Formats: sequence, structure tokens, C-alpha cells
Amino acid sequence: MFQKTTMAAAIAISTSLLLVACGGSDGDNNGAVVSGGVSTGALQGTPTTTAALTALQFHGALQGSSDGQKLEAAAGVPKCDISVSHIEFTTKGAAGESTTSSGAVMVPSGTDPACSGKRPVVLYAHGTTTAKGFNMAALVDPTNAATGESTLVAATFAAQGYIVIAPNYAGYDTSTLTYHPYVNYKQQSQEMIDALKAGRAALPAATDSGKLFVTGYSEGGYVAMAALKAMDAAHIPVTAGAPMSGPYSLAAYGDAIFYGNTPLGGTVFAPLLTTGYQKAYGNIYGVTSDAYTSTYAANIDTLLPTTMSFNDLFITGKLPQTALFQSAPTGSAQLDALSPQDPKFSFGFAASNYLINTSYRAAYLADAQAHPDGAIPALTASPLPAAAPTNTLRQAFKLNDLRGYIPSMPVLMCGGNQDPTVFFAPNAQLMAGIIGNVAAAGAPVAFALLDVDATSAGKVGFSSAGLSAAVKGTMTAASTQLMTAFGTNLQTTAATAAIGTVDGHAAYVSTLMGGGTAAEAAAAAVATPAGGLAAKTAVLTTYHGGLVPPVCTIAARTFFQQY
Repeated sequence: MFQKTTMAAAIAISTSLLLVACGGSDGDNNGAVVSGGVSTGALQGTPTTTAALTALQFHGALQGSSDGQKLEAAAGVPKCDISVSHIEFTTKGAAGESTTSSGAVMVPSGTDPACSGKRPVVLYAHGTTTAKGFNMAALVDPTNAATGESTLVAATFAAQGYIVIAPNYAGYDTSTLTYHPYVNYKQQSQEMIDALKAGRAALPAATDSGKLFVTGYSEGGYVAMAALKAMDAAHIPVTAGAPMSGPYSLAAYGDAIFYGNTPLGGTVFAPLLTTGYQKAYGNIYGVTSDAYTSTYAANIDTLLPTTMSFNDLFITGKLPQTALFQSAPTGSAQLDALSPQDPKFSFGFAASNYLINTSYRAAYLADAQAHPDGAIPALTASPLPAAAPTNTLRQAFKLNDLRGYIPSMPVLMCGGNQDPTVFFAPNAQLMAGIIGNVAAAGAPVAFALLDVDATSAGKVGFSSAGLSAAVKGTMTAASTQLMTAFGTNLQTTAATAAIGTVDGHAAYVSTLMGGGTAAEAAAAAVATPAGGLAAKTAVLTTYHGGLVPPVCTIAARTFFQQY
């Protein structure tokens, strides 16, 4: 029997998400055949029901916490009962090896007209996680790392009448793959298609309306955009898409990081990324000590995903908490000249116990300067990846960069311009600018960019091309309401002026979160000599992993409702 207290404990939206490039189709146009004719997307075994909640039970659970109350106030009181199933399906790894993956299928039902009959499908991609057991089907298990994100998706979509299919990704949960192919266009876009095929096979008869919406957050924002690109190429119909806070412009983002703009979560992203690319291309390093310092190089290529808790990775010295690079003096005049000028990024540097070898960074930057990206360090008339990088990591970034893709379906991109984890300007803003230029040239492109942290008096950073006046009006009004409801977009003159320092940035993020939060208390501690790195990290992490996701996810649903 479902216990309300169990669900209430699971409701709090996760603040530990460090949420911090084409496939073919088979006969039913929802799956694929890859690598020598081996079919992927095949449902394995019988789906297992992991949760069955009535709308009233879900409502009661949401009301059991302040986060749940705030989420329900913006997403709406649940209309539908929800049945959640765990599925397993076949897919491929980064090197084309056969493997399995798993995911969640959430099916709405009930007497409300929104809950019965044929329903639209939302294909959802989750954010970065280190947790090997991450399972989007674990809606009522507060011990699972996916519960916060699963709850957000269930409340926003499933409880409002959408079928949800959400893969856990290869390398996680019950997958047989021993690593995760992180931000890998070919693998992750194919896996989304495979998950869609398997998820649809698991649905009860006559429940799928044929409408398909694709969305995801952080890593999932990248995966969602990659899936849209692959689905366009495979002629799989998609009604609309909404990638959120994703690293779409990987080559520009990577260059920005190596130039010294270190992201919060960078020490976790690095081993996930290099391991996945090493498996895919075999040339990111000869041995791990080429890229990583001796403190961390041993076994770093098998470290993630892990059964260790996120904090234990740092406490046990498996990874440094924030120190990605060596601070000046490094012995290299070139690197020392690139020390971060913006104090917000200074947490990514240390004199010792840093992650990336200084020689590896120097070689990367030498190539970046010899073969510059079109957006970093300066925006050019052609803001695309470098034509012919020679550094192997930069080559991998270029191969998986999504710039140049122009969606055929309506697309909303959403994020926040003060994001310390996935930078807004070289990702969402840059991608939207490229798409906007194509639209301005006369192409029939329908897209929008929502900045949930805009400074305009109207409290909406919303730009678009090709949207009807009605759609744009609805999105503008809805976005204003959402940002007000979640306490975002509350910049004051004083807070804006304070952003130039780490302490100011922490206090600013706390202001966005509203009074009485743990983040605000941490921000207050930062402002005193007793304040430490842990407090700063806690506050800054809240922005990407706790503040922006619900606003963007509900904005995505509002966008989908227009189609």
C-alpha cells in the first residue's frame, strides 16, 4: 500500500544535480538498426510497476513539503492518477558495443478529460549524475538519486495528462555498460530513439496520440537537442522540443573552460567526459596520467558512475571538490596570463591537488589559439567550431558540438544567464543566435529562448522567431508568472552590482531563492571570514540544480501546450 509519508519524503527537488553532435529508423519509424544490422530499442522482459499513485495521493504528498507546495502551485494540482513502470531495452555503447539500458514509463489515467484517451508522449532526458543506481522509475524511493528529478517530471507532465518516457542512460541502473557515454551525440541521440521505441512498446493499447515532445535538463538538455537532430535526420516526427540548460556548443564551452572559466561541477564532468570519449575514439590520452595529475589518475577511467555518494567522492579524495586547474604561478607565462579575471571562476584553481595536468591544459590551449573557435574567446561572423583542430579532445568536442543544426520543429530553449555550471552565453544564447540568424534570412524556423534570470523591468528574457503572436503572448505571460512563483528573476540594483565577486554571486543566488532557505544561511556565512568553500559551493550549486529546473520544465510544458 502506498504510504503518504514515503512520498512526502521523496518530494524535495534535488539540489545535488550537477545539472553541470544521425540515426536511421526501422519499420515503425520509432527505432533504429545500427552496427551491422543489429536491432536496438527492443524491450527486454516485462515492465515492472514501481509506483501507482492516485491524483489525490500525489497532491497530498506534494503538500507535505515546502518544495512540493511551490512546485504544485506552479505546475498545477495533479489531475491524473499515475502508473510508473521500469523498462529495460537494447542499445549501443560509445564504441558501438551491444549493451542494455533502462528507463521509466509514466502513464496517466483517471476521469479528468486530460487523463483519458490517447495522450501525447514526452521523451525526457535527465541531468548529469554520478550515481550508478540512478533510476527515473524510482518515484517513491527517497533513497534513489533520481527521485527529485522524477518527481518534477511526474508533477509537471504525467500528473497533467502526458505519457512520459525517460531513459536512465547506458551505464546507469541495470545497464550492462561499465561506463557512461557522456555528451556523445551519436550514442545518446540513438539511445533516446531506442528508449522511445521500447517505451512505446510498453504502453497499454490505444494510449499514444502520436504527438511527441522531446525535452531534458542540463546533460539532458544536450541529449534532447541531439535527439531532435537525429530524429530530424531519421524523419521521425516530433511535434516540438524544449532543451533546457544544456551544453549544446561543446567546443565553445570546452574552450571557455580551458581558458579559465571553470564551471561548478567541472571536476565531475571531466572524468565522465574523457572516459566516454576515450571509449568512443581511443585517442583522448595514451594513459590517464597524460591528462590527470598523479593524485587522481589511477583508476579515474573506472571511477564513474559510482555507488559512492557524491560527497564521498570528495571526502575520500577520489576527486577534488572544485580544483580543476593549477593556479598561478604554473611555470607557463601563457597559462598565468589566462588566470581568471572574474572572481566567480577562481574556485576552479588551486596550487596543489588540482585535477588536470598543466601540460595537458597548455597543449589544449595552444591548439585553441592556433585554431580558434568562432565564439571563444571572441564572437566572430561565423560562430562555429574551429575548422581543423589538432588537439584530440578539441576534435571530440567539435564532433559532438550541435551548432549548425537548425530544427524543423518548434523549439524552446530555456536557462538562466548566471548559471555557474552550464554557461548560458556560449551555449543556449549562442545556439539561439545561430538559429535566429537562419530565421532572419527567411527560413521557416520557429524557436524561442527563455532566460529565467533576465534583468529587464518586465522580468522576462524572452526572444523568438517564427512563433505566432498567440504562442509568443502565451509564453511571455506564462514565463512571468512562473518566475514570480518560484522567486526567480528578483534582481535588485544592489544584487546586480554585487555579482562581480564570489560572495556577491552567492548572496545574489540566495536572493533568487527567497528568504529562509538553507542556501541563504550559507550565503550569509560566506560573507564572513568564517565562510568557506563548502558554503560557496552549496549556494552556487543551488542555481543550476535547484533554482532553474522547475521554472524551465514548467515553461517547456506551457510551450508544448501550444502545439
